[in-house]
Amino acid sequence: MKWIAIVDDDMTNLNIAGQILSKNQMRVSIMKSGTALLKFMQTNSPDLILLDIAMPVMDGFETLRRLRVQEETIGRSKTPVIFLTADQDTATESRGFEMGVSDFIRKPFVPEILLKRIGNTVAQQAQINKFEADATRDKLTGFLNKAAAAERFAVLCNEKRGAMMMIDLDSFKLVNDLYGHEMGDRVLAAFADCIREGMPNGVHGRIGGDEFLSFAQGMTRESDAADFTAALNRSLLRRAKELMGEDMVIPLGASVGIVMTPEHGTEYASLFKMADKALYHVKQNGKHGYSVFGNYTDAPDQRMGIAAFSRLLDERNIPDCALYLERENFMYVYRFVMRFLSRYRITGCKLLFTVSAEGAGADETAEEFGEFLKNTLRKSDLMMRAGKQQYFVLLPDAGEGDPAAAAERVASVWNRRCPDHPVAYETELMQNP
Repeated sequence: MKWIAIVDDDMTNLNIAGQILSKNQMRVSIMKSGTALLKFMQTNSPDLILLDIAMPVMDGFETLRRLRVQEETIGRSKTPVIFLTADQDTATESRGFEMGVSDFIRKPFVPEILLKRIGNTVAQQAQINKFEADATRDKLTGFLNKAAAAERFAVLCNEKRGAMMMIDLDSFKLVNDLYGHEMGDRVLAAFADCIREGMPNGVHGRIGGDEFLSFAQGMTRESDAADFTAALNRSLLRRAKELMGEDMVIPLGASVGIVMTPEHGTEYASLFKMADKALYHVKQNGKHGYSVFGNYTDAPDQRMGIAAFSRLLDERNIPDCALYLERENFMYVYRFVMRFLSRYRITGCKLLFTVSAEGAGADETAEEFGEFLKNTLRKSDLMMRAGKQQYFVLLPDAGEGDPAAAAERVASVWNRRCPDHPVAYETELMQNP
């Protein structure tokens, strides 16, 4: 349904035009002054404006001029305008077209002409909008593309007070690796929705595969940035589980690097580098959080000898059990171990245990199995919880033994101990040539 705003100080003209358009299934909003239109346009986006030229206080020409300034200020595309006039002067038409009006409609209204000119203008604007969107918008997310974002953000940083945020989707590569690129695209689109919902009045761009840029006009307090980041991480996790299932265990999250304008400057290229440094700081300090540029200090240069470093890193009171690591830390250790095994042609093994437990007490049963597994494996083995009822184990040196037999022994002991919650297992031997 087309949405038409009509502005005329003559109520008779408003009623006639409104009746014609309403009878032809168009939504109509009517105003009696240019001032009313400008206020209306701050929060509304009709498809077309029918604007009378000869109005008191503020005529159509001045109203159009102020409207274009207002649209530029808030970063909105130009709404097409058709002038309404009883004037037959060609100079009036010439001035109107120079200002960018789409067409003229003469009073008194001829219904067929009114409808035809409105239809043509709306159709032309739709085509223009499509061309502009193809040139400036990222198709997957609807955000500004990299080039358009740079142009728009340069204006915002120079003219507006607020916060520019560089936002990175943590651990996104795992989505593509485990679920495929189609799911990856769905997660990216959902993440963009989360950003948009968390900052509905912001300007957003996609500057890389899983990197985004947002500008929050008027955001001046770090606490507001902290609230936005926390809400973004919560909504992302919720949407990810909706897409990939409640048992999704990828450590997805959002890291946000922030600069403030004009406190950190007004030049986009410099602010971009600052935001990137702030984002790097988040990435190096746990991810899933935010950092405002300059609101952190690097660790002081405390030089130590190799013996002191060794004492600092040494594990004390080593427990006689496998090394249990949280997922994020496990991934780094796993990748290093895999390189080590390949380099020195050592045979390793992967085990995946799944506990059969449902309903009330299922989580407690899975945790109990985890403790059992940790104390059953060797202290040189690595393990992590891979899901609500699953544990992944890496045996760095399978030696000459049979890993399947070792897994069977673990399963047999547990199944005798808890026959109501048996465990199943999978094994994969890593043999390097």
